[in-house]
Amino acid sequence: MKLIKKGAEADIYLTLWNENKSILKIREKKDYRNPILDRRIREQRTIRESSIISTVKSFGVCSPLVYYVNTKMCRIYMQHMKGKLVRDLSNQKMIKACQEIGKIVGKLHKNGIMHGDLTTSNFLSMKDTVFVIDFGLAQRTDKIEDHAIDLRLYKEILNSAHANIMEKAWAEFLKGYKKVVGSSRHNRVLSQVSVIESRGRYANVV
Repeated sequence: MKLIKKGAEADIYLTLWNENKSILKIREKKDYRNPILDRRIREQRTIRESSIISTVKSFGVCSPLVYYVNTKMCRIYMQHMKGKLVRDLSNQKMIKACQEIGKIVGKLHKNGIMHGDLTTSNFLSMKDTVFVIDFGLAQRTDKIEDHAIDLRLYKEILNSAHANIMEKAWAEFLKGYKKVVGSSRHNRVLSQVSVIESRGRYANVV
């Protein structure tokens, strides 16, 4: 078992499941939290994430297969995806991928799911298909505000990590998003993004 990513919310390992390469996600206990509360939080997040990973497939979002969930140990074994993170694609391919990501996010929002961590590191391109690979912070919600937070985060990531293609990538993302959710919903969410940006804790992105 090899640690490949240590995060604030969970640790990711490369391991084996039935002799095949697999990803293992472990939510370790947090000593700063009350033990009873900590267990409840970790168990609920593990159950919610594994459920959402499986649910999104029903409305056409590509995500890893879940092999096994151990709620007591707060572990999820899932499919190891061979592909390239969108963040590592060439500029042209990333711009193209952003329209697909926009469609994916549109499908999530249309079906009442907020991803919660929309970054170019959480999408993987494999054989011309874009997969979502992390639903650790996802939640079920139809609120415009929550969906706007998703978009605001993705816009912020493009501006900070991919500034040289930000405008084109963001335009392609919105094009894909609008195709799925429709003009009315697109305009309402985008209007709320502007409201969020106008608040003191956020800086406007031109």
